[in-house]
Amino acid sequence: MGPEMSHIHIPDGILPLWLVALGWVIIVGWIALATKMASAEELRRRVPLVGAMAALMLVGMTTEIIPIAYHVNLTVLAGILLGPWLSVITALVVNVMLALVGHGGTTVIGLNSVVIALEMVVGWALFGQLVRLLGRRRAGMSAAIATVLALALSTTLLVAIVAAGGAPATGRESGAFDPTTLSFHNPFGGGVVANVIATKEQPAAVPVLSVTRFATMVYALGSIGWLLEALIIAQIVGFIARVRPGLVFEGAPAQPVRAPLGDEGVHH
Repeated sequence: MGPEMSHIHIPDGILPLWLVALGWVIIVGWIALATKMASAEELRRRVPLVGAMAALMLVGMTTEIIPIAYHVNLTVLAGILLGPWLSVITALVVNVMLALVGHGGTTVIGLNSVVIALEMVVGWALFGQLVRLLGRRRAGMSAAIATVLALALSTTLLVAIVAAGGAPATGRESGAFDPTTLSFHNPFGGGVVANVIATKEQPAAVPVLSVTRFATMVYALGSIGWLLEALIIAQIVGFIARVRPGLVFEGAPAQPVRAPLGDEGVHH
């Protein structure tokens, strides 16, 4: 498993059954609620957007920024455009596809869907509140802040899942970060391979990390990735807000009660 994104790269049979089952119970209940709350009209209008965002997330999550071993999630962008209910459905679809290409086992689809759905829903909620405070002209800034906070929260949940699972993590895919010395180095010196959870089949040369050291590696590399992703999403959301504001603001959880300073000319 790697710090590159909030996604659990754990093969089947590693995490305890109770934890895997908990993930499935949560996501199934969440999906049931989402399908009930999403209106038929919303589903009809936004199904094409769900497909487009799921495809975009898959591309980002399978493309690595090697020096920091990070995959761009684009979850907050999807959450902003899809709203909270369709986001949960999209999270499950994306994780099923990721499991089929080897990004984690099939049994952890539930947990992975919970983590990614949390990113999307929290990002959507934070964006709406930040737009309320900062105004629509600063939609890009609101999206950037929401992205960093949502990714930080979901990464904390990921670390908590690893700790609760009891399986030691290994520091294989860590980019420019050496997990044994907690320092940065040339990421291309010795090659870069995927992070996984330690098993009997893992080579002895792969360092086994404590939860604390694993968390340090995740936050050290992840925080850089969060900032990069925040910049990307800020530009995308800012552009969409100018040319198609309905896509960005239609599903916002809260609308401004007054125009913030500098937004006097923007109609809400």
